[in-house]
Amino acid sequence: MKREYDFSKGKRGRFFRSDAELNIPVYLEPLVAEAVREHARKRNTNMGKVVNEWLRKSIRSEKQTRRLKTR
Repeated sequence: MKREYDFSKGKRGRFFRSDAELNIPVYLEPLVAEAVREHARKRNTNMGKVVNEWLRKSIRSEKQTRRLKTR
């Protein structure tokens, strides 16, 4: 690495894209991954769909619980 870099001709935000989508990898524990894999196999679908479905249900449930608590 250089001791110093010259950014005097750099352009701020040159590669920034507001519509860019970031896919974050999620690492499951081995036993959890196996359970999801088995569930997906039984339903003839992929692991991503199973995990997304479970997360959506959990989010809906949390929202409903919060609504009930605020009443």
